[in-house]
Amino acid sequence: MKTLQPYLNFDGNTREAMTFYHECLGGDFMIQTFAEAGTPGPPGAEDRVVHARITRGPLVIMASDTMPGMPFHPGNNVHLCVECDTASEQDRLFSSLAHGGKVAMPLQDTFWGARFGMFVDKFGVAWMLNCEKPKA
Repeated sequence: MKTLQPYLNFDGNTREAMTFYHECLGGDFMIQTFAEAGTPGPPGAEDRVVHARITRGPLVIMASDTMPGMPFHPGNNVHLCVECDTASEQDRLFSSLAHGGKVAMPLQDTFWGARFGMFVDKFGVAWMLNCEKPKA
């Protein structure tokens, strides 16, 4: 595994929250809406943030907005995101950590050039597993 990073979810105010964190922490900051990424979503999602990232040395915080109307629970909006080295490592971790839990998104190729999946483990902890695809 490369890293374990917090991933935050917000209900339409990711831009505000991540701008605040960036002002406090400094570092590099990127933010992209569903419309900017060309990613389809339900009506009303166009201006919501599909992905934001603050990087300062080894510190990485990532975030996104929930879909319009999706249940949101402040305080329970943190995921642990594991950046995997290989697809086989990702398969092994997904299979073992998700066992007895609930899969939210099976492992699949994504628009950002990675293989990605999400689940909540049997203890209620939300996980994301990301594995960057080799650059051609």
